[in-house]
Amino acid sequence: MKTIVLVHGFWVTPRSWENWIDRYERAGYRVLAPAYPGFEVEVETLNADPTPIEDLTAPAVIAHLESVVGALDEPPIIMGHSAGGAFTQVLLDRGYGAAGVALNSAPTEGVTVVPLSQIKSTFPVLKNPANRHKAVGLTLEQWRYAFTNTFTDEETKALYQRYHIPASGRVLWGGVLANFQPGPQDIHVDYHNDKRAPLLFISGGQDHIMPPSVQRSNARHYKSDSVTEVVEYEDKAHLLPAQEGWEEIADFALAWAVEHAGWTANP
Repeated sequence: MKTIVLVHGFWVTPRSWENWIDRYERAGYRVLAPAYPGFEVEVETLNADPTPIEDLTAPAVIAHLESVVGALDEPPIIMGHSAGGAFTQVLLDRGYGAAGVALNSAPTEGVTVVPLSQIKSTFPVLKNPANRHKAVGLTLEQWRYAFTNTFTDEETKALYQRYHIPASGRVLWGGVLANFQPGPQDIHVDYHNDKRAPLLFISGGQDHIMPPSVQRSNARHYKSDSVTEVVEYEDKAHLLPAQEGWEEIADFALAWAVEHAGWTANP
């Protein structure tokens, strides 16, 4: 059975993939949604004790994801949302995966486009350097602006209660500072890697925290002969895996990845 690996982003857990897991499993695939180290508990538990979030590092996340995909019998399709999109790019660059999809991806190192909406979305963490040692949550209004700005009030509140956890100030600050430090840092990729598996960026046109300009800039950094494409859904916000109409995006992402991985589509 072919395997799809789904990588979650910050401020959420693997629970944010629950709809996609069910859809892909019903389509006949084995689906893995690995948690970051220490995140193997429920949302409610992490909110009660965010110590694993405070202790999180990007190298630890990448090492764990490598252990998951490296243990498979054959390369999987890897899909990642937000920070999970950046981790997906790192995994592809390191030779893992048959194809990859990055949805509203956080940028890899060297992408310096910083729209105002992104600054506002990440300000709760980046406003204070002391947050480098903390797990920093979003208020409901901050969540609405960064994740669900095109959702109804009822959807916003329900998804906040079901998915939201604090994010690692350590990893977010590390990503910001990486572009000002010499040499490769945690989220480095080789943009000239011709052996990298095909990569698709899916961008939500209304995404505040990882807007289309970030996705397009990230894609343009790739100079290799490997396939790199960008598709934009104009009316989608950051949390597009849970937004009305997500089924269309899930099916498109899967079809694109299956084709570019050279797999035979399941009936």
